[in-house]
Amino acid sequence: MMGVEEAARAKVNLDLCITGRRADGYHELDSVVVFGPVADRLIFRPAPALRLEITGRFAGALAVEADNLVLRAARRLAGLAGIAPDVAITLEKDLPVAAGLGGGSADAAATLRGLDRLWRLGLSVAELMPVAQSLGADVPVCLLGRPARMRGVGEQLEPLHGLPEWHLLLVHPAVPCPTGRVFAELGAISPRTWPEDPASDWLGWLESRANHLEAPACRLVPRIRDTLGAISRQKGCRLARMSGSGAACFGLFEDARAMAMAEAAIAIDHPGWWLASGTIERR
Repeated sequence: MMGVEEAARAKVNLDLCITGRRADGYHELDSVVVFGPVADRLIFRPAPALRLEITGRFAGALAVEADNLVLRAARRLAGLAGIAPDVAITLEKDLPVAAGLGGGSADAAATLRGLDRLWRLGLSVAELMPVAQSLGADVPVCLLGRPARMRGVGEQLEPLHGLPEWHLLLVHPAVPCPTGRVFAELGAISPRTWPEDPASDWLGWLESRANHLEAPACRLVPRIRDTLGAISRQKGCRLARMSGSGAACFGLFEDARAMAMAEAAIAIDHPGWWLASGTIERR
């Protein structure tokens, strides 16, 4: 059988509101998630046993470990199907690692989709969702793979419709930002509920919300604040914010030319930073 390819698109949290903390210590979230113009690439081929090879720009930052999310996804899907996980997986790692772009979660979700096709299981997204939920909070929304409002601890997903044709500039300042330390630095957040999705003025609605992890992340990694400043100063930028738990940040533009000019300007001023741009996935 020929190999199967799947793209693992960057997950971008346009906001990330902490709505409370559960008795088990997990935080409850309310977040609008979209998918950006850049992705990891996974290739699945039949093999005598399960193995994973990692290539690409950020391969060196990701070790092949027994608990790697891609391998865990393959084993759990094989267990669900009652078959051996005999597959060779190549992961072309082009998304920064631990950047708030859901790279590992997107890779795991792509593994579920790709192996469902390779093994001809014919499972729906709903049937794959319990496996995704067992792998991590961001894996379900990455499996859905379309704009959604994510609540609870990632298990409550509501597809979103009618988003504008925004142009998205992603910027990572080439510094790590450990998720655990960001949450530890968070402090108390007053639980609250947020208004339902707007019928119009998406941008105004997003501006009224926040990424509650942004302030603690900036305290831990001051370069995130510098990144946000570099984006927000660009002409035509309508919203600059950190994605997820950082350190990747984004700028929303309504004009493709303004986005391209912003990307060029930041690349000149900060040659060591990672940048990517394009339109958000709206389907």
